[in-house]
Amino acid sequence: MIVNRFYLIRAMKKLVTSILTVFVLFGCSSRKQAPDVSTIKIDLKTVRFEKDFFAIDTNNMDKELQKLYTNQRGFTQDFLYNILGIVHNPDSIMSNSKLFISTYRNIYIASLKAYNDFTPIENEVKKGLQYVNYYFPKYPLPKKIITFIGPFNSYAGIITPDNSLAVGLQLYLGKNFTVYQSDEVLNMYPSYVSRRFEPQYIPVNCMKNIIDDIFVLTQPTKRSTQLIEKMIDEGKRLYVLDAFMPNTADSLKTGYTQQQIENSIASEKNIWAYFVESDLLYQTDPTQINPYINDGPNTAELGDKSPGNIGQFVGYQIVKKWMEKNDKIGLDKLITMPAKQIFEEAKYRP
Repeated sequence: MIVNRFYLIRAMKKLVTSILTVFVLFGCSSRKQAPDVSTIKIDLKTVRFEKDFFAIDTNNMDKELQKLYTNQRGFTQDFLYNILGIVHNPDSIMSNSKLFISTYRNIYIASLKAYNDFTPIENEVKKGLQYVNYYFPKYPLPKKIITFIGPFNSYAGIITPDNSLAVGLQLYLGKNFTVYQSDEVLNMYPSYVSRRFEPQYIPVNCMKNIIDDIFVLTQPTKRSTQLIEKMIDEGKRLYVLDAFMPNTADSLKTGYTQQQIENSIASEKNIWAYFVESDLLYQTDPTQINPYINDGPNTAELGDKSPGNIGQFVGYQIVKKWMEKNDKIGLDKLITMPAKQIFEEAKYRP
């Protein structure tokens, strides 16, 4: 199970009023008031692995890597073999590590400017972990956040085998970071993705990784096949994320823009009517399902102003409706509740 956990697996007065209004509508209007978790103590520290790695004297790679391996044994292995993808060969490890340090030196320098002080982000993660512990007291909380610089085509965040939250800072340097505008990176991450490469998405994505882990540990063999099941699965995850981060903006938790959230709320009836009238709810063909549960600049079938992964929005509304009728049900029970049962009992009709 440990191996399986290494994966992959955001006029001012008028603007603030709009954001708060949508947050109430989409986020917490029907949920219980967030519990008081202030007395829950969280033991968490941040390890800046990238600083040690890029401080390596490349003229003495063998000795320097041995020192790094000694000081940070577990993650050094994860970094070299799983993140950099280097084969288990001493010559390959030294040559490829040296090449990576040279190639990504400017990215590392940019990360130092962006994250000179990681404390605010660490504190946000701690807040999330307080809620994780409140709702899932048996879940083993991470003790460390490990920051690193990896290849652009690698991880933005993972849970390591030793149960640390590892964060790839190369994908959190700000949406306007020059390198993100290059053709090479745009081919990997279109602008609708890279706009989320902002610091405030780090705590959210850490909580998402934990939620993925909880789901795997709770129901490791469960597979959803119908669109309605997949949407409700997405809705469950968003509902749990909302519980872990009750004071975080919905735009960060959903990945939608604020305008997309407002448009989705305003069009909720039409969105649901489209799924029903198009006979999509029980569809199992991935080519028919994927446009509604995958990320994208929008959901083409619903117009340019819609968000990608609109299924997340629909699933959340169904789950929220069901939880209104079952307010004594805990998040642990919600996770294991069959999607079809939730759908049938919610009687969702916007």
